[in-house]
Amino acid sequence: MRHSIERRRPDGLRAIARRRLGPALALALLGAGLSACTSEQFQKGYIMPNGALEQIPIGASQDQVLIVMGTPSTVATLNGEVFYYISQRAERMVAFMPQKVVDQRVIAIYFDQNRQVRRIANYGMQDGKIFDFISRTTPTSGQEMSYLAPLFKLISFR
Repeated sequence: MRHSIERRRPDGLRAIARRRLGPALALALLGAGLSACTSEQFQKGYIMPNGALEQIPIGASQDQVLIVMGTPSTVATLNGEVFYYISQRAERMVAFMPQKVVDQRVIAIYFDQNRQVRRIANYGMQDGKIFDFISRTTPTSGQEMSYLAPLFKLISFR
């Protein structure tokens, strides 16, 4: 009889260990699975190369801008030509949840009648208003604002 009791005791300890480790292991696997599904980031539209705006001085030619920045997202003619590079960054915290827009930008490069850079603006949203991050100003109403507002509404998913 002694033999049979000794044999059962280790099996009993294993069963207890399995009962305790089973839920802990399941929770660990669930946590690892959920952490793999968190915080996805999405980049839409134009992706600006690092240091690109610093390579475009005032007075640069349109060809130089195209070499550095590439093809614009859209072009407009407002007292000369304007190249617009449009981008948006969104993220979602957990898979299958809706995306939330984190940042949206419109880089505008204004040219004079001689097709040379007159001004560069980096428009984004700050406090719900279109804001130029280079000059640190909000554009006033006029032709420029009437063109920028629909661009931001077009890329916004709110």
